[in-house]
Amino acid sequence: MLWRILKMKTVSKKSIVLLLCVVASTFLTGCTNWKKKYNALNVEYQNLRGLYESAAASKGQLESDIASRQMTIEDLQKQLANGKTDGGFTGMQVDWDPAKGTVTVTLPNAILFNSGKSELKNKTIAELDKIQSVLKSQYAGKMIDVVGHTDTDPISKSKWADNWELSAQRSLTVTRYLIKGGIAGDRIRAVGRGPTQPVSPNSSESGKAANRRVEIVVYMR
Repeated sequence: MLWRILKMKTVSKKSIVLLLCVVASTFLTGCTNWKKKYNALNVEYQNLRGLYESAAASKGQLESDIASRQMTIEDLQKQLANGKTDGGFTGMQVDWDPAKGTVTVTLPNAILFNSGKSELKNKTIAELDKIQSVLKSQYAGKMIDVVGHTDTDPISKSKWADNWELSAQRSLTVTRYLIKGGIAGDRIRAVGRGPTQPVSPNSSESGKAANRRVEIVVYMR
């Protein structure tokens, strides 16, 4: 159409207007296409930038985690090399797990609680005080889990609904005692596992006794 108008010897006002409309339409169509391409490229750029920043952050976190774990392993190795296999918890049952970066102190329920009860025995206070002192002096700032465990015998002569409730309440009792003695509440958690994580078969009385326990787990990293 544009070529036909240009070939006309006499161009009317109407033709000029039509010509201008054609030119404007072509220009606007080009602008619209350009804007669409620009917007698409901008979205793609923002997506790529987000992926790059996310990858950089993940890399930094991974490097930090690796460094922290390495320090934990080295610290545990130094203590073991110096003969400190008890982690400072002298005379107690202590287990090390360098892979997880944990030190676990196990306390049999028999020395902490009477059967079916969640109140601490008076004679166990000194034991918990010693643990508390070591936690504050040698493991300051480390996260701690207090984990209660039971055997598989069903609850029959106490107020608890089941072993889950009993294990949770016992872990809470120990946790509250440690907090009262100065362990920061934001770095200690009470966990009840009930009968789900036995360390010995529940087919014998000795096995059941071993499973009734409270573990104090210190996370070194």
